[in-house]
Amino acid sequence: MTAVVYLPLLLPVLVSLAARRAADRGRPALAVKGLVAAALVTAALSLWSLVLLALTLFDDVPPWRALGATPGLHLPKPVPDAVAALALGALGWAAVRLGRDLRHRADTVRRLREAGAPSAGLVVADWNSPLAVAVPGRPGHVLVTSGMLRVLGPDERRAVLAHERAHLSHHHHRAVSAAAAAAAVNPLLVPVRTAVTYLVERWADEEAAAVVDDRGLVARAVARAALATTGEPLAPALGVHGGVIVRRVSALRRPPTGGGGLLPLAALAAAAVCLLAGGDATTDFVEVARAWLR
Repeated sequence: MTAVVYLPLLLPVLVSLAARRAADRGRPALAVKGLVAAALVTAALSLWSLVLLALTLFDDVPPWRALGATPGLHLPKPVPDAVAALALGALGWAAVRLGRDLRHRADTVRRLREAGAPSAGLVVADWNSPLAVAVPGRPGHVLVTSGMLRVLGPDERRAVLAHERAHLSHHHHRAVSAAAAAAAVNPLLVPVRTAVTYLVERWADEEAAAVVDDRGLVARAVARAALATTGEPLAPALGVHGGVIVRRVSALRRPPTGGGGLLPLAALAAAAVCLLAGGDATTDFVEVARAWLR
């Protein structure tokens, strides 16, 4: 097999570079969609490349030398057994990482849903810990604690609820889960996961600003709610920490920006190249498989 089989394992770096730059430029909605699509494609092709490499462990049946000596038969260069074994180990590692991530997310959602039955899409939990979060499900709902309500003023509560409802209406949990799954499969995509987690918060911020028609109010509500939440165990999973708060508030203090579509397109272009490389590697492997079956 040619070196093309390794490209899908490395091209996610380009998607991650685009994600880093897209996080603070252009429209969050467009960036999220483009980055998630690119991450899923490159992660899937990373897995496929690992599968192809791992399958070459069987390249001694029949012996490569015997096959190579067959008149008119020109096989791709075999993959070293050590590389194939590493690919097999990477597949197992990816499966473990993916399983852990899915289990952690499912456990978190289950704990949040146990807080109570929603009424009109809202659960107010009598907890001292300040927390406001969109809980996905059928149907999804917003969970807000009495501790958070004490922190916020009436207008800020309205802004925070609009923010969380935006998460639900746009199914942001799916985008975050997809980016996290891609990063579990290929760690080179971790910056994409980070960017998508931030961008869905920015997306919801902009939606809330449109609902309350006051960007300054949303900025104050974001800052107060996030600062109150930073000590909570769920804070990292919710994308709440000091650097993110500053960036979100700074973005809300500026007028909404347009454009920025070239960066998601660059990520998708990298995914397209990855797809072509995966197709070429598959063609090589098919030649090998046909030789095995002769």
